[in-house]
Amino acid sequence: MSAGARPDAIVVGAGIVGSACALELQRAGLRVLLLERAFVGGEASAAGMGHVVVMDDSPAQLALTAWSRALWSEWAAELPADCEDQACGTLWLAQDDAELQHARSRAALYRAHGVQAEILDAAEVARAEPQLRPDLRGALFVPADRVLYPPAAARFLAQRAVDLGARLREGVDVLALDPRSVLCADGTRIDADTVVLAAGVAAARLLPELPIAPRRGHLVITERYPGFCRHQLVESGYLKSAHGASNASASVAFNCQPRATGQLLIGSSREFVGLDTRVDPALRARMLRRAVEFLPGLRRLQALRAWVGFRPATPDKLPLIGRHAALEGVWLAAGHEGLGITTATGSARLLAELVTGRRPSLDARPFDPARYPARPAGGDPLDTSASAHRATAAAAEDGALDVAFPRGHAATSLGGAAFAIEVDGRALRVTPGTTVAVALWNAGLARLRTSVAGNARGPLCAMGICFECRVTLDGVPHQRACLTLCRPGLRVSTT
Repeated sequence: MSAGARPDAIVVGAGIVGSACALELQRAGLRVLLLERAFVGGEASAAGMGHVVVMDDSPAQLALTAWSRALWSEWAAELPADCEDQACGTLWLAQDDAELQHARSRAALYRAHGVQAEILDAAEVARAEPQLRPDLRGALFVPADRVLYPPAAARFLAQRAVDLGARLREGVDVLALDPRSVLCADGTRIDADTVVLAAGVAAARLLPELPIAPRRGHLVITERYPGFCRHQLVESGYLKSAHGASNASASVAFNCQPRATGQLLIGSSREFVGLDTRVDPALRARMLRRAVEFLPGLRRLQALRAWVGFRPATPDKLPLIGRHAALEGVWLAAGHEGLGITTATGSARLLAELVTGRRPSLDARPFDPARYPARPAGGDPLDTSASAHRATAAAAEDGALDVAFPRGHAATSLGGAAFAIEVDGRALRVTPGTTVAVALWNAGLARLRTSVAGNARGPLCAMGICFECRVTLDGVPHQRACLTLCRPGLRVSTT
């Protein structure tokens, strides 16, 4: 699609779900414009674990996750190396006879739905994963489950859409959705017959009536220990502990993933605390104690860092996929909580089928946004017109470039007035909550150095692991831009 052509569909949000939606709509024959306020795969997609798993919290969840995993498997041969795709399988660990019996019931359910699953006894679990504690009773083994690196997978999907003719615009903040149009922060309006909101937690900022709330989770990543574990390991009580906790309490459940880098990614926690981006040391310690209960050898390993992300949660733990009840031409693909990576492929395919009037590949009714009534609060909750959401950003002053974006991994704007920082002697205007890496990225400084192979390198991992985003901050060298929040007057040197 040429730069000036009117799109058939606009997708708001280029995380892994939005990128998948853009690809499926483009493949369906629509001319797609994909808008992202920061950069592709840089928010919740960069903070998640990257599991591609079958889950059975409800029949609808089982249907969507099983289908989505099958679609990911179809992509596997084409995923580039940086997606770190591994079909490592999942072991759901049973600590006692009751959990083992539950595992047997789940195995029968999975097999009845065409999902390969088997039961391992205690000796088989010990042979599969020698680092596990020896008194486990057995496990449910789901061999076709996968693990991948979500930011790279999102970039792959977005690039595939672009290769087919879609347009991608990063650094575009959408302020409002109207029937068949969006209003951007710079005051421009873009029209399209179809507008898809796939902005994760930020979807509720654009459409406050949506029943989506940010559910914070902690993760920890270790140094490289190849072979320490070979499968994704999850305690059998995960669904109850992580997904069934009350809104008033924080929960933890053991989950450990082997990464292609040799690192271990350890989780997880869930809690409703708004958009508080701080790591809770007590909850992190509780989560790690739970992990050590299953993998005692973790005590000997070195952790690199911990971080938090925000899962867009709905009350029934199912995403919103379908037409908005009140805004003509507006469609939703949001509210996936911790299964956005898994279900990105199926959600996007289902959405494209609904938008184009094709027969859905699975029952779409459980995901229909109309299952939730509008929530009145302070007036008409469906007043999302441009007149209700006028842009407030002032024009840049004294040559400063306005970069009003949230920080790069799993956060939204912390609110407050924009302020100036200095980058290589140039004034740069940012908003509270912006990391240095995101500010640099949107100022066109996304590539900071060259690798030994001659490839451009920049703030790639958004987790403080790759060390490719090092800059000098207020005269202090070798600071990681992706972990540092901008503050008024900050002096950044990239040379």
